[in-house]
Amino acid sequence: MKIEVDADRVAREIDALAAITDAEPPAVTRVVFTEQDLRARAWLKERCAEAGLAIREDAVGNTFIRWEGSRPDLAAVATGSHIDAIPNAGKFDGVVGVLGGLEAIRALRRIGFEPERSIELIQFTAEEPTRFGVGCIGSRLLAGVLGPEADEALRGSDEQTLRAARTSAGFAGDLASVRLPQGYYSAFVELHIEQGPILEREGIAIGVVTNIVGPASFFITLEGRGGHAGGVLMPERHDALCAAAEMIVRIEELAKVSGSVDTVATVGICEVHPGAINSIPSRVKLGGDLRDTDGKRRDRVLAEIKAAAERIAQQRQIQITTQMLNADDPAASLPQVLEAIERGCEEEELRSRRIVARAYHDSSFMAQIAPMAMIFIPCRGGVSHRPDEYASLEHIVGGVKVLARTLAELSHAH
Repeated sequence: MKIEVDADRVAREIDALAAITDAEPPAVTRVVFTEQDLRARAWLKERCAEAGLAIREDAVGNTFIRWEGSRPDLAAVATGSHIDAIPNAGKFDGVVGVLGGLEAIRALRRIGFEPERSIELIQFTAEEPTRFGVGCIGSRLLAGVLGPEADEALRGSDEQTLRAARTSAGFAGDLASVRLPQGYYSAFVELHIEQGPILEREGIAIGVVTNIVGPASFFITLEGRGGHAGGVLMPERHDALCAAAEMIVRIEELAKVSGSVDTVATVGICEVHPGAINSIPSRVKLGGDLRDTDGKRRDRVLAEIKAAAERIAQQRQIQITTQMLNADDPAASLPQVLEAIERGCEEEELRSRRIVARAYHDSSFMAQIAPMAMIFIPCRGGVSHRPDEYASLEHIVGGVKVLARTLAELSHAH
């Protein structure tokens, strides 16, 4: 079986989708349920209709593009990713998995391949957390990690609820209907840029993802006592920012001594009140991110962070409160999908290596309802979520060929 990819069309389609943006090109901004997001969805559905594929959408806007197999009674094989983009992003994140999935299906149809299991391409809603503060909304709902309560619980920066936002975008119906049962898919595989430097640095064409880290996000608020920078002597101070600085360093230390390089911690938000050069900070809000491939280890470090916060609060005589935003489970790929990807690499004579996904993806949640693995392709400098994000057409084509072969193998009835 020889897989031929229409590289020119893939390049044109990536550029065409990138042109649907709220930012000045080459930056891409497509926030879920905005005008540009809806335009991009409509454009994608036109391409899928041209390919003769069936299209359906669920109550939150997840889009399912189906190539019916000869055994529609069997669970389908799925692939897909997202097309929403954070502000001032690049044109490859997520898009390679959606347009690459579409081209993989077209490539298989061109050579007359006939799947036994149906093959579905999924365009997931709101993989990025830009609007509602939590990512992978569509896949979380599909997997049952989020329930119908999200309709009112999730609010955007404009205070619009998820229910209001999706309804105004044309996606109505009961949110409970989004959830898919176990066994609905026999396998799920996602093509994606690496968003890291390993594949490019090692000159390897394909990364075969074995694990996806489990992220935990939290806020720590430190309440001290403000005052005039000149009027309060050092022994009498309860400086919230000094306590926060100590907390930030302690979080870094706890990640480093977890026992694994797979534990990573970041404090990416530090809001200081009142924020005046001559005023002692009375309140600081820290936003933290902790990730690991091992959920138990991550939760142990998280407990150590909370204990450290309590010690610092006692020593500095301030108040500390911790608010958890999410603590998602890590995901592990299953051998049947991993091995199918690796066989595809061998058939295409592309060098591959096993790799860990250190950003989370829709695959993280699809893993809860189907055997899963991911295909990574290199991106220049490991750069992502920036306008200069770049994946070469050669690497995209290689990824699409491996994806096509993987889907073909997995679509056989067993």
